[in-house]
Amino acid sequence: MRPRFLSVWRRNALVWRKLMWSSLIGNFGEPLFYLLALGYGLGRLVGELDGMPYLVFLASGTVCTSAMLAAAFECTYSSYTRLEHQQTWAAQLMTPLSVGDVVLGEVAWGATKAMLSASPIIVVAAALGLVADAWALLALPVLFLLGMCFAAVSLCVTAIARKYDTFVYYMTLALTPTTLLSGVYFPLDGLPQVIQTTMWCLPLTHAIALVRPLMTGRPVTNVGLHLLVMALYTSAALGLALVLCKRRMQR
Repeated sequence: MRPRFLSVWRRNALVWRKLMWSSLIGNFGEPLFYLLALGYGLGRLVGELDGMPYLVFLASGTVCTSAMLAAAFECTYSSYTRLEHQQTWAAQLMTPLSVGDVVLGEVAWGATKAMLSASPIIVVAAALGLVADAWALLALPVLFLLGMCFAAVSLCVTAIARKYDTFVYYMTLALTPTTLLSGVYFPLDGLPQVIQTTMWCLPLTHAIALVRPLMTGRPVTNVGLHLLVMALYTSAALGLALVLCKRRMQR
């Protein structure tokens, strides 16, 4: 017997399939434009960074941010719509599904959306010669875990949101600084030590530390530590999301 949360995942997947192309263009197009515009534009000025062409350096970071943002948007705006306006969660809870099943299904779907968003960028990067070899495929499970992490964190925000405007604070005050300072656009070692330490406490930095060497053919180090940080964030955020969502559904 399959886990019950997969019913929630399947429902979201079936709905997404009807909007697949517009969704892919939205999630895939913007990161790709950033990659090409910044990679080719700034790349001519920067030259090499961290021992590799800037476009190569940027590609791996763009893949990770695309996964992070896809999961975050899915588990904020889309999950909130299902929770508050469409009353999909209420309908699902009239079945044998529990709040935990719904929460886990939403998070699993957010992680799936993260992979669906990031995978085409890896393909394009490979076509542009920015991927060293097939070891880059090992980035996919890392991106799925990163998606789980930010999907769970985002669902915590959704559980306390009272309107869509709440997510603007989350995106602007949390995700934007994380994107800018986690090593996507430049190495961390150029930042003040306090910022470096802070960024190494966040999951996106650890995801990039794994994905970048996998895509560029460099040795991958501290694999256990990087995976552990993302797994701890995911577990803690899942637990908190479950508590907050149960509290909300009881009101």
